[in-house]
Amino acid sequence: MSTPAAADLPAFPFDRYIRYDELTDLLHALRDARPDLVRVASIGTSYEGRDLWCATLTNKATGPDTEKPAFYADGNIHATEVSPTTACLYLLHRLVSGYGADPDITRALDTRAFYVIPRVNPDGAEVFLSDRPRYLRSSTRPYPFDEEPLDGLAREDIDGDGRLLQMRVPDPNGPWKKAPDDPRRMVRREPAETGGEYFRLLPEGRLKNYDGVTFGIQKNREGLDLNRNFPSNWRPEHEQVGAGPYPTSEPEARALVAFITEHPNLCGAVTFHTYSGVLLRPYGTQPDDAFPAEDLWTYQTLGKKGTELTGYPSVSVFHDFRYHPKEVITGVFDDWCYDHLGIFAWTTEIWSPQRQAGITEGFDADTKPGSFRFTDWHRRHAPEDDEKMLRWADEALEGKGYVDWKPFEHPELGPVELGGWDVLYAFRNPPPRFLEREVAPHADWLIWQALCSPRLEVHGAEATPLGDGHFKIRLVVQNGGWLPTYVSKKALERKTVRPVIAEIVLPDGATLATGKEREELTQLEGRAYKPAGNSGGVGDATDDRAKAEWVVHAPEGGVVRLVARHERAGTVRVEVPLP
Repeated sequence: MSTPAAADLPAFPFDRYIRYDELTDLLHALRDARPDLVRVASIGTSYEGRDLWCATLTNKATGPDTEKPAFYADGNIHATEVSPTTACLYLLHRLVSGYGADPDITRALDTRAFYVIPRVNPDGAEVFLSDRPRYLRSSTRPYPFDEEPLDGLAREDIDGDGRLLQMRVPDPNGPWKKAPDDPRRMVRREPAETGGEYFRLLPEGRLKNYDGVTFGIQKNREGLDLNRNFPSNWRPEHEQVGAGPYPTSEPEARALVAFITEHPNLCGAVTFHTYSGVLLRPYGTQPDDAFPAEDLWTYQTLGKKGTELTGYPSVSVFHDFRYHPKEVITGVFDDWCYDHLGIFAWTTEIWSPQRQAGITEGFDADTKPGSFRFTDWHRRHAPEDDEKMLRWADEALEGKGYVDWKPFEHPELGPVELGGWDVLYAFRNPPPRFLEREVAPHADWLIWQALCSPRLEVHGAEATPLGDGHFKIRLVVQNGGWLPTYVSKKALERKTVRPVIAEIVLPDGATLATGKEREELTQLEGRAYKPAGNSGGVGDATDDRAKAEWVVHAPEGGVVRLVARHERAGTVRVEVPLP
């Protein structure tokens, strides 16, 4: 089949965010343009019945995807986090457009497979991308109760400008005041301060059943968090908000769990989220000394490469990304993939507006590891950070990130001002002009990780005549990949991977004199756990190889067919003529 020109491929938009129907059309157009490389299928449906599309990429001419080591990527499990969809589409674009032109991409698609699910939560994304957006964490299913809240402040675009901003409400007991050098910027009132002009800051919205004195902030009726619904360390709602009634209770999470467990060829995974500009790895629930040492070293090696390619720090969730120092996050995707299946899984948090503004602690090479607590910034940061952020918004976002305050007659609160941060524009995802630049480097990291996977290869296959129609058959296989065939020590601990299996298929009239038609061999090491350098004590044993031997009685000769397979390292086949 001739290779289509790049112009024949669908034009993925990397400078705007797309809705479900356009996403569906683009994926199928990519399949139609490169049916030799791409398959598109639904792995399930969302709460509202939308298909969850998965694009499978591999060179079909070199074998089916299920017989190759595979890498997984998904995005947009959280409703407002739509740039992860673009990151997934960029990976698809990079793979398909680079095939035949880029040696690494060509090798990756010839020898590996990719499973890419660009939008895990299409229902929530449709709400967020509507003309009048509404903030949701995840699914649109009402939870834990199918009731609309009766009281309190409900987030709403009350002036109809398509944005969810802030409200600046005058209040003598308010905790905020205008910054003396720039009245647009709000700063905290000093602990003992009195006698000034003070404000409450609220999300833009309407008040229900307001008594003129007190109100709370409404929680969404849709209270699920799909990334708390996975089986690993799952906890009920009173311990983990948004976890759902039981693990994989939600169709979106259940579809992912079913798909991944039904594809034992998976060796690694990345789930794209926003935001913080960081590469997150397990565990979320326990410190690094809970890892098998080799797995921690491997995570650190993979993360170091990710930082080199993307500029994002690689950190532990438990040590560097907890929302509260006394709380842990449970039921998440990457913990489940690693802890239950032994797959090296990551959560990539796209975009850091703080970094864009020059707040680079934690990103610079000379920053002490762990000194920047990504989740702490909203709880405490230096006042100079706010100055940098506002200056960045003025210069880079053309007034769209931090909106000048304007008077508004609120139906319940009276005179207020609308303005401040447009969080959904400036924080939650990269503004469109920065989108491609932000997501592009991640594709190369994922492709590199795929090429680190184990890879079963034939080292040798031969038939030696023994006389009287008997032949000794030998098959030697090796792991040509960096990771061991079992991928992680956790996978061995969980017993989730079988050893290499060798099989022999005899020609007509032949019989086995010794050996079995199917032999279980061993796991094969890769290069991951070799010493970093030659210190004089290196001894490279051939633990990356295994052999199977049979004696065949074949008086009429013929061809013996040999197969070696490993769930994660792939399948190889070879034919051996009997002389």
